[in-house]
Amino acid sequence: MSAHEDFAASATAYFRDLQARLCGAFEAFEPVSRFESRSWTKPAGHRLQGGGEARLMRGAVFEKVGVNVSHVWGVLAPEARGQVAGAKESDGRFVACGISLVAHMMNPYVPAVHMNLRYLSTSGAWFGGGSDLTPTFPFAEDTDAFHAALKAACDRYRPDAYQEFKAWCDRYFYLPQPTAFDAAYVSDPRYLRERTALIRDLEARLASLPPAAREKVVKSLTAIRRAKEDLESALGRDPSNALLRRANARRGLPRSLPGCPPAAATAAASPRPYPLSAP
Repeated sequence: MSAHEDFAASATAYFRDLQARLCGAFEAFEPVSRFESRSWTKPAGHRLQGGGEARLMRGAVFEKVGVNVSHVWGVLAPEARGQVAGAKESDGRFVACGISLVAHMMNPYVPAVHMNLRYLSTSGAWFGGGSDLTPTFPFAEDTDAFHAALKAACDRYRPDAYQEFKAWCDRYFYLPQPTAFDAAYVSDPRYLRERTALIRDLEARLASLPPAAREKVVKSLTAIRRAKEDLESALGRDPSNALLRRANARRGLPRSLPGCPPAAATAAASPRPYPLSAP
């Protein structure tokens, strides 16, 4: 076993331990639900070997949360070698392992969070990864606590690492605001004509389907439309904030900030409109 392969095995053991600790912490928020595990391996003879374990949970607090670990090795496809540092020098041979986490909560006031850490070796070796907090309704104290934790971790590595890595993330995750050009495009008569033509084409295709297939498609479209309406309600377009009321009522959580419409609730820092766990 090479030094890189040996280190990948040690890194994988650490990632598996971290996976177990993360899952235990997430399960502590749930009164009943627990993670379900699924292991996978690459088939014999495949140019990639190895496998991993995917853990998934749905519950009262978490709409869906997954924590996955993988450890694979083999030979990169020729077209991919120019995109991975050191792969040309290693003739495409590589070893990789990592952990990824995605957590989406039922309560729209609780931010979603994503994280991945990975070790990759070709002719060289390095660690990479990152994390992001994605709120529907931003709270300054969430942002401050998130960045404070990341800065503390970076400071233990190198004093200026946080500013350097944050600058990378700011460039990578940059989302420009809609411009006047975007608004003009959406209201352009040519766009509206194309949209109308597309809808007519879809309706014609739908009419040509057998009755059983047409019924399935109509049910799917209805579900999508309802989901869109629920999302709009959760984002505050409906002052009654129907999604938040229904979701929280099922779990006994606060329905909203007392006396505050959704627009005011998004700017209010206290009292917070949730505990993280159900009673």
